[in-house]
Amino acid sequence: MTESQPRLRPETVAVTAGRPQRVPDAPLNPPLIPAATYVGSPRTDGPEIGYGRYGNPGWQALEQAIGELEGGRCLTFASGMAAAAAILDLFGPGTVVVRPAHCYLGVAAAMEQRALRHGWTVREADLTDTEAFLAAARSADLIWLESPTNPMMEVADLAAIAAGRDPRTVLVVDNTFASPLLQQPLRDGADLVLHSATKIISGHSDALLGAVVVRDRDDHDHFERLEVSRKLGGAIPGTLETYLVLRGLRTLPLRQAAAQASAMILAERLVSQPAVRKVRYPGFGSLLSIELVDAETADRFVAALRLWVFATSLGGVESMLERRRRWAGELPTVPEGLIRMSVGVEHVEDLWADLDHALRGLG
Repeated sequence: MTESQPRLRPETVAVTAGRPQRVPDAPLNPPLIPAATYVGSPRTDGPEIGYGRYGNPGWQALEQAIGELEGGRCLTFASGMAAAAAILDLFGPGTVVVRPAHCYLGVAAAMEQRALRHGWTVREADLTDTEAFLAAARSADLIWLESPTNPMMEVADLAAIAAGRDPRTVLVVDNTFASPLLQQPLRDGADLVLHSATKIISGHSDALLGAVVVRDRDDHDHFERLEVSRKLGGAIPGTLETYLVLRGLRTLPLRQAAAQASAMILAERLVSQPAVRKVRYPGFGSLLSIELVDAETADRFVAALRLWVFATSLGGVESMLERRRRWAGELPTVPEGLIRMSVGVEHVEDLWADLDHALRGLG
């Protein structure tokens, strides 16, 4: 970006980043290149891809786009958990990590596994209480944040936590729920940003992919270490999945705006429903949670729905929901009757009619 060119807004970046060079007869979109092997040259002095586990033009296009949206350098992985595991593997035995009291069950399990095998100390704290969270983070090697949290929708003061931590403590923020359109944690002081790009970034429930974004000024060589981890561990994104996620990213601004507008309306209406004990909506984004009185009531409610999809994922164009405690690994502090809801792009009145009918049937 030259001084004469204005900085592009995120909605424009989502459409323009990662495109091929504009020359006659070039494709508008990066082509799908399903290559495991690349032709080398003994005379080349520049970088070579070399082998399909080391790189792919499709990866590079998607990484450019996500990196520009988040304001850093991006690496893609086979899934969100593969990306999370690569970050955790940056830290050795005896690591002290602080995480929210509520977070994604897969990440919580991965940390507990390292506690058992490698002597990690895992501290839990309420991220909505910044002072208490920072007190828990004293002498920690790693702070792991979700904001909003999954599935309790708690929101952290990212800038305050980043500014108040020990400078030696690495701050990781899972930005899956907010997306880079609503929140850019690197600008708030985070060191690493994680995405399950399977979800909102892709938006069509058809591709598994994870991403890590590192600050351009990477004093700890995180980017290089993560790249080596991907090469040696083999948790690489598929070429088709990369193509699909980049295609989904192009419509992220439109999908996000539509889903968020509907989520706000639904959250407001759900508050007045007698059967709903609590609505958890952070005030932005396309995800919310509601609490019903118990598991049996929540299950009856979900079973009565016809438009909403009963599924464990989120961020797709279709509206999805599930009772989270149906998973044995879900944190015990999550209420039994809590239902996480991911609002899609259907007409909001159709979504509401389905919810209203199911709630009325609870008696």
